[in-house]
Amino acid sequence: MQRIINFILSYRNAFLYGFLMVISLVLTIRSHSYHQSRFFNSSKWVSGNIYGTAANISAYFGLQEENQRLVEENEELRRLLFNNATPTNPILPDSISTTYEVISANVIKNSFSSPRNYLTIDKGKNHGTATDMGVITTKGILGIVENTSNKFSTVQSVLNTKSNINAKIKNTNHFGSLKWDVGDYNVVQLVDIPRLVPLVVGDTIVTGAMSSIFPENIPIGVIKKYDLDNSRSFYHIDVELFNDMSNIKNVYLIINKNKEEIQELEARTQNE
Repeated sequence: MQRIINFILSYRNAFLYGFLMVISLVLTIRSHSYHQSRFFNSSKWVSGNIYGTAANISAYFGLQEENQRLVEENEELRRLLFNNATPTNPILPDSISTTYEVISANVIKNSFSSPRNYLTIDKGKNHGTATDMGVITTKGILGIVENTSNKFSTVQSVLNTKSNINAKIKNTNHFGSLKWDVGDYNVVQLVDIPRLVPLVVGDTIVTGAMSSIFPENIPIGVIKKYDLDNSRSFYHIDVELFNDMSNIKNVYLIINKNKEEIQELEARTQNE
């Protein structure tokens, strides 16, 4: 206590000066309308910034909830899109009229610099996932589910030497196989496109109709460059991916309800 008293006595002149300054400011503001208006304008500016900062902090902590809501909305919109429906004229969600279902998930691990790259997502058998499900983002295809556990799944990335996905040039029926040559992690290769097909750098590449995993016309990327292969019969096309493969967070799994029936029929046909 004695230290506090000594401190006040040591700086008594400064405290007195501050006290008199506050009184003089109050009297000046109350007696002059100009100073009064400037004071209140300054107060509004300070309080406005404080409220704005508080709102920004509150919005920041609400981002996760808002992001989840948007993911769920995208999940439903993509289900409608893959089944050729619209929000105003939706297809009934039953097994007869709905071919594709969509499950949202988050990436918890991602590799993109090895010859065989995989991603791990936070959805597994308990959520309805299974092997050979297509995986996409809001920008385009990502890969195919390879293994599942109860809570998690691993996804074979398009950046994998084992990956082989049916793809085509948009708005045409010219299709080939999408592969990766272990080069640039943002560029994959489209092969088996005949040399007679007219190509233009910048053409969009999408998924083809010859797959039971992906719906047709899901975006993949654009033609970056092309040339003829050694046989001079087919193009070797570099496709720049729409996805930034080093920065993947939210994904969607595509369930084709008819996949098993199609595969069973094809296998039976081949064995005849």
